[in-house]
Amino acid sequence: MKYLLNLTLFVIGIRCVAAPLIQPPVKAIIAPGTLSSTSATVVWNKPELYKNITRYQVLLNGKQLSSSTKSYYDITGLKPSTRYVVTLRSEGSDGEFSDDTQPVIFTTRAAGKTINITDFGAKGDGITLNTRAIQQAINACPEWGTVRIPAGTFLSGAIFLKSHMTLQIDKNGVLKGSTSDADYLPMINNRFEGWELPTYASLINAGKMDHNGGYSVEGLAIKGEGTIRGGGGALGKTMIDKHGIRSRDRLILMMNCKDVEIQGLQIENPPCWTIHYLYSKGVSLHDLNINTVGIANGDGIDPDSSDDSYIFNCTFATGDDCIAIKSGKNPEGNRINRPTRNVVITDCNFVRGHGISIGSEMSGGVSDVLVRDCKAGALLHGLQIKGTKERGGYVKNVVVADCELQQITIFSALNYNNDGAAAPTMPTFENFVFRNIDLSHAPLKEPVIDINGFPDSEHRLKNVTFANITLPNQAKVNVKDALNINFEAVKTLSGNRPLYVVSNSAEVHY
Repeated sequence: MKYLLNLTLFVIGIRCVAAPLIQPPVKAIIAPGTLSSTSATVVWNKPELYKNITRYQVLLNGKQLSSSTKSYYDITGLKPSTRYVVTLRSEGSDGEFSDDTQPVIFTTRAAGKTINITDFGAKGDGITLNTRAIQQAINACPEWGTVRIPAGTFLSGAIFLKSHMTLQIDKNGVLKGSTSDADYLPMINNRFEGWELPTYASLINAGKMDHNGGYSVEGLAIKGEGTIRGGGGALGKTMIDKHGIRSRDRLILMMNCKDVEIQGLQIENPPCWTIHYLYSKGVSLHDLNINTVGIANGDGIDPDSSDDSYIFNCTFATGDDCIAIKSGKNPEGNRINRPTRNVVITDCNFVRGHGISIGSEMSGGVSDVLVRDCKAGALLHGLQIKGTKERGGYVKNVVVADCELQQITIFSALNYNNDGAAAPTMPTFENFVFRNIDLSHAPLKEPVIDINGFPDSEHRLKNVTFANITLPNQAKVNVKDALNINFEAVKTLSGNRPLYVVSNSAEVHY
């Protein structure tokens, strides 16, 4: 058996049959939480060989519906309570098609009732406090129904969503968070910066925290063409002054939730983190525009000890990390030991912020993260994996591909958020792949690639590959406390090798 130009020859009887040059997409699914009575979003991974693929065909019940150059597609205009079959195929630059994928079969939900918050007395004048009216509409919403926020600015304090419902914010509709901290009381059990502790309730809440439990809210959607706007830094400061820096609420908080979609909205001005979900499974966030510029600790999205996240087609301009993948902090995070697994981030634009981050709270472990087809501007630390030697836990199996970035960093020593007793062992950072990445616009004041493990010989950063990376001329690459690091086709714009600075490392190949 030979392998020629990635073309596998299979012997079938006495004939040799070449595998098709165009491969179909893989792992096509309906994104968690996106199935409604009239729509669903299908997501998939690129095949192993995708260089010659120009787009993907989407077939509904055997007939071509549309095509996509991305790895997702929103299917709309469906009929309620109806069975559908979706298949996909790849289309090559020469017009050749792949075989179809295995079918994705689903049945749309029954049509639900829509409730307008104005029917419960809500007023969109930007002055009236509508917390009670909005909550009454939510409480009255029947299974799989929709609570609609129409055009207007509707001021509110903390509201609490439930299973099998949609909160819809119409175009020109604004759900605006009150700036009075009293509107977010009483306190609720939550997690912040790795610690479980009481915080103010958030503007939008779903579920109750239980690190030993299952899911308290399922089948929830928050979507529309409108805006969710929080009380901002002024509200956050009031909360800090009264109950400390870790008492601040989020803009959207989901705890122990399953099958959730947040889609289509402008989300801005939180008191602290923007979208935080904890001990949850199956969360899809797409078509969002998140702006938290000027907000201290204004993270965009924080998956925390949660499985199966799909984040795609979102734009971020943030006052802190754009996305920060977390799983608790030593020693509590080590004891609870709930990892974050299977995070897929595709087709996002990171305009401003601190970074696309894993950590620094990662004591429960993080694994199986894919970042693909994303573009990042001058983020403070670029794409970063970060922790401290006290954290324990692990980060493993991370793939970053087909992206335009300005820096890749792996930090193993941070000067913040390091309270708490040390874990019994250092963290493990291993099995990372960075490929097909344009770093050519990176500034040169710091190493463009700066990767650091831990000094202990058993906990050095290990098994990392950089392949097909373009760097600016005179770029510097730093490798410290690492083992088995491979640089393949890593070149500057002029075709030269970057400057490599390697210390306390072994099996570094370039």
